[in-house]
Amino acid sequence: MHISILLPEGNMSVSNLEATYKMFTIANDVLINSGKKPKFKVQMVAVNSSNKSGNGIFHIKPDVSIQELYQTDLIIIPAVHGSYKKIVEANKEFIPWMIAQNNKGTETASLCIGAFILASSGLLDGKDCATHWMAADEFKSMFPLVQLRDDKIITDENGIYTSGGAYSSLNLNLYLIEKFAGREMAIRHSKIFEIDINRNSQSPFIIFNTQKLHDDELVREAQLYIEKNYYEEITVREICSQFNIGRRTFERRFLKACNNTAIEYLQSIRPSNRIFI
Repeated sequence: MHISILLPEGNMSVSNLEATYKMFTIANDVLINSGKKPKFKVQMVAVNSSNKSGNGIFHIKPDVSIQELYQTDLIIIPAVHGSYKKIVEANKEFIPWMIAQNNKGTETASLCIGAFILASSGLLDGKDCATHWMAADEFKSMFPLVQLRDDKIITDENGIYTSGGAYSSLNLNLYLIEKFAGREMAIRHSKIFEIDINRNSQSPFIIFNTQKLHDDELVREAQLYIEKNYYEEITVREICSQFNIGRRTFERRFLKACNNTAIEYLQSIRPSNRIFI
């Protein structure tokens, strides 16, 4: 299985690159040591074959350029830090190649805010997507056709994978290891890299200040009430009663102010498989 780890233009996350490379190549080592053939061929792929600057400190040389690589099985896009619009613009040369690869059956994964590059290809339109919770508002503004799930650690939809923020990218790597190399290998990796294999939400880390940048004082008070009582099974009906407002009016105002529904906000604050209405 050929894996292409992209080397985007800009201040890319070297930690994303190294961790991803190690997790797949160590899987190969485990297979070889047990008398089996390696499963993965991992290459660093860039727009051209010149040296790439990772973050102004490290320099990374690609193994191959997109012009030289006719087909790959899995593309992995690391995070790139800085202005999201500038990142998307700087990496637009990857997009036709990514789309062409997708048309050949290639799967694609983004790590953290690498989702901005993936979303700019249009391959995420109409699909679920995770990214760093701090980037959620700008992501929604730039890519309204994508269904952002900013509380999620991992999304998987028709061969398109995304991960939540920062080191939760390790959970997506582990998920891919399990999918392509088996559960036993994933469990082994979870112990080697000390990753919680059952973690599925980044909600405990989310600070919701950015969603309070609106002028609806009642909605802001409702948000504070939800956050203060996150451990309770609060319902939208109870919130409306608490603030003496009709449910239809409240839901309309909440959606307008926060760009998501009250139920979605409740789910983000309190991870749960249940929806309380």
